[in-house]
Amino acid sequence: MTQPVSPPRYDSGKAPATARPPAWRTLAARADVRTLSLLGVLAVLIVIGGVTKPDEFLDTRNLQLVLTQASVIGVVTVGVTFVITSGGIDLSVGAIVALASVWATTVATQEYGFAGILFTALAVGVGCGLVNGLLVAYGGVVPFIATLAMLASARGLALQITDGRTQIVTVDSVLSLGERDAYVLGIPPLVLVFAVVTVIGWLVLNRTTFGRRTVAVGGNAEAARLAGIDVRRQRLYLYLLSGLCCGIAAFLLIILAGSGQNTNGNLYELDAIAAAIIGGTLLSGGRGTITGSVLGVLIFTTITDIFALNNLQSDVQQIAKGAIIVAAVLVQRRTASTT
Repeated sequence: MTQPVSPPRYDSGKAPATARPPAWRTLAARADVRTLSLLGVLAVLIVIGGVTKPDEFLDTRNLQLVLTQASVIGVVTVGVTFVITSGGIDLSVGAIVALASVWATTVATQEYGFAGILFTALAVGVGCGLVNGLLVAYGGVVPFIATLAMLASARGLALQITDGRTQIVTVDSVLSLGERDAYVLGIPPLVLVFAVVTVIGWLVLNRTTFGRRTVAVGGNAEAARLAGIDVRRQRLYLYLLSGLCCGIAAFLLIILAGSGQNTNGNLYELDAIAAAIIGGTLLSGGRGTITGSVLGVLIFTTITDIFALNNLQSDVQQIAKGAIIVAAVLVQRRTASTT
């Protein structure tokens, strides 16, 4: 009985093809490079601040102030990051913060004390987010238009409530949170709140079904719908989340300023969107990073502090921010074209 003869093997002279690394490893490597780059930028800014104003910039009180100011816009940025990751936009966050802060500091609201102010700020933020979500998800209104309308309406209502006057907070339990006696191991309570919101936001975006649905909707809404995701409901939840973050930020701002004003949250939408973009969140949706957004907030806050300490004009600061935004978008487009 003859043995079967195997076909001859030919040597093509080429090395065997190596398996390509998984996509998640590639994305993780890019995320690490982006994070290290942002940390490098932040380190350079710290060096610049330390060289130009060493006694003032590196003072413990100044660093605490920088972190405290970053906390308010940082909480807003966490919510905005989720919205942008889903392919949406929210231009109303600054106006919502203003409306929530003045509504929560009216004389009638302050009669209910700490709980009344906190509840009102959160309720107004969530209520505005609900309106945005319903208009975008179920009304079919383009996010840019819906949130732009909310921006104008919330600013107008905030002005009507205050009649252009500053509303002073008289509740001691609220004001005491901004004093140094309330610091925990030298850390202001506002920074601790920001840290908690950041951790929760990171876990939700990266470790939950809600986060995966958010990325899926931003990447391809139709494919997400065919996969069984209720796209409209997901978008509604995201704007509710953004409104909730605005309510929290409004309460933090009340503690920080000790008052409510219709001018609160001015240009927060610019700072939040810019921080998210330079942090690596894709403006067209489908990719978001809470870590990058937080680093973006710290970069912008540090720039503001350095400009203030060196008595530089605010218009130059805005030009610098605009240049950073343009550069970040160009880098994103270049990165997307090479993938």
